[in-house]
Amino acid sequence: MGADDLEHTRLVGLTCHTGIVTSPDPLITARAQVLRDLEATDVASAECVSILEEAVSQRRWWLEQWAEGSPFVTGLVAQDVQDALLSTSGRWPLCHHCDVETPHALYVDPDIGGPDPQWVCEESGTVVAAVGRLS
Repeated sequence: MGADDLEHTRLVGLTCHTGIVTSPDPLITARAQVLRDLEATDVASAECVSILEEAVSQRRWWLEQWAEGSPFVTGLVAQDVQDALLSTSGRWPLCHHCDVETPHALYVDPDIGGPDPQWVCEESGTVVAAVGRLS
């Protein structure tokens, strides 16, 4: 990243440390983290990104009604995308971290979204990764 890129990043208020984008706008952070998980699981198609954009748009209204909800928005956006993908593409994200042979999904914990939401294996209850950190 060159000096011009760093200056642009500083001006728009985004920072990136260890691969996680943070922003004063919690919805930008939520979008970046869920997009990273979509990419990490190879499902970041145009359709899936459109689903993410719709979830962010819906949560913007929600956050305008309840500003104190900002710590919860990343997990809620992840759940919204997960629910939408279930009806269009199937379960997402699938667990690849335990020995259970049947395909099964991860879920967001805590189930109200946050703060600090994590992906948890629905079979073993094992924490797999923070939202935005799937690999």
